[in-house]
Amino acid sequence: MDKLSPADLNILVVEPSQMQRKLLLNALHEEGVFNLDVCSNCKDAFEQVTRIKPDLVISSLYFEDGTGLDLLRSIRQDPDLEDLPFMLVSSETRRAQLEEFKQSGVIAILPKPYTLQHLHRAVNATVDLLSPQALELDMYEVDDLNVLVVDDSRLSRNVITRVLNNMGIEHIQEANDGSEAIEILNSQTFDLLVTDYHMPEMNGAELTEYIRKSGDHCHMPVLMVTSEDNEAQLQNVAQSGVNALSNKPFEPEGVRKLLAQILEA
Repeated sequence: MDKLSPADLNILVVEPSQMQRKLLLNALHEEGVFNLDVCSNCKDAFEQVTRIKPDLVISSLYFEDGTGLDLLRSIRQDPDLEDLPFMLVSSETRRAQLEEFKQSGVIAILPKPYTLQHLHRAVNATVDLLSPQALELDMYEVDDLNVLVVDDSRLSRNVITRVLNNMGIEHIQEANDGSEAIEILNSQTFDLLVTDYHMPEMNGAELTEYIRKSGDHCHMPVLMVTSEDNEAQLQNVAQSGVNALSNKPFEPEGVRKLLAQILEA
């Protein structure tokens, strides 16, 4: 299929402030997006997405009847909506307040105030998520690649798998954590491992260290996905032997470039 453009998107904006709504709508117009619906609270927003599923929900964090997290949870609990791209716009910077959004597979978290560049990247990440585009490699046939995705969040695994599927990668297995991944690796071989960093039992860095010391998988490329923003922690992750790091939210175009880099190395 032809790649979508921002003009093809139907977006629901959920924002209680009339002034902030106007600013966001004007910014989206500059991106060429005009198919827009607007709600000012969680209840109306959820009713709207159940009536007409949009391509993207852009939500503020706080409303009179709840929070953006309440809205996101309601969406993710509905089997017909759980893959709906969701973008948060918020001035919140505390890690604890944003972590569940990241683990729920949001397409982007935009700061307030945001720039047009921030919005451009986020809107185009949605376009990339909705538009299959095969990864082009010289050393591999993409549809022959075997990939193991490891993440304790089912929603995060769903997003990662969806992005990989859009690149033409079809053979994907999933594990809930590092310990389960090792059980799978003991009986199968893979061309690529995509793993979260923060996981119970065995985190992504420990899993990578295990792989680098193993005989059968020591050269397997590892892409680490993390919401970590602590520089010291990231240095420790890098030293575990990963080939590349990708942030949560999982941005499709950036991941495409990283995979081409580490698989063709």
